[in-house]
Amino acid sequence: MRHGRYRFIAGFLVAPLTIYTLFVIWPFVQSIFYAFTDWTGLSPEFAMVGFDNFTRLWDDEVFWKSLEHSLLFAVLLPLVTLALALFFSFMINVGGRRGKGAAIAGVRGSSFYKIVYFFPQVLSIAIVALLFQFAYNPNSGAINSALQAVGLDGVQPNWLGDPGLALWCVMAVLVWSTVGFFVVLFSAGMSSIPKDFYEAALLDGADRITTFFRITLPLLWDTVQSGWVYMGILALGAESFAVVQIMTVGPGGPDYSTTILPLYVYQRAFRDGQAAYATTIGVALLVLTLAFAAVVMRLGRRERLEY
Repeated sequence: MRHGRYRFIAGFLVAPLTIYTLFVIWPFVQSIFYAFTDWTGLSPEFAMVGFDNFTRLWDDEVFWKSLEHSLLFAVLLPLVTLALALFFSFMINVGGRRGKGAAIAGVRGSSFYKIVYFFPQVLSIAIVALLFQFAYNPNSGAINSALQAVGLDGVQPNWLGDPGLALWCVMAVLVWSTVGFFVVLFSAGMSSIPKDFYEAALLDGADRITTFFRITLPLLWDTVQSGWVYMGILALGAESFAVVQIMTVGPGGPDYSTTILPLYVYQRAFRDGQAAYATTIGVALLVLTLAFAAVVMRLGRRERLEY
């Protein structure tokens, strides 16, 4: 009977595992293979060059600058986004005045706030990037126009043209576009926490900050950890690439100040016709992504709390 059950389960796993291997695992294997060639991406002919591409990668200043920017994205974007999302969701669910017979309460109109925060998720990331590209326009953009309207005529930065500001402007857009998703996610998690925990803490004299760090955050830790991995992969992946590609001059400029690894892969493969070198950068990006996920899961490991 048990042998038949295993055969039944294996039969259902064959199709999805085959599709996953064909469309996920096999492209990774191909990329690693092409990293050891001189393939241009257009010609069917190529030659094996050994570790020449990796040697070239080691001496590539643009790669190291792109790696620095990607690491900055992977560290700061999850930190800022999840911190804001936890704060907003906590205020929505626990930040209001206690009503009669209620231990805790959210702010008035919390359902409306959830819709407002989640609204950027409805928009395509390309639309978001275009909107903020217009907003950052130094001559007629909404941000500089607002500064001028309040009398700050002398403060008119060239937001995307200044190497010291461009990367931070891109990061601000990514935070704005993703924080709403986590607000709704964390709000759902907080609403499932038994109210008795908060009532007991309030009877013991705990304030809101104490209840957040002693009750809410520990019970949401698994969700926060998963969100951190998701945000890190997003920061190293297609969404950050789309924003940089659409918003910044060059794109990736000025002076490579917003170039990140996904953009550099795209430029080398489709602009410069160096597909083999692009796959080498892609292999480095794959290693970075896996290392990031492993570090977050390892550092965030803690005893599971159940309720």
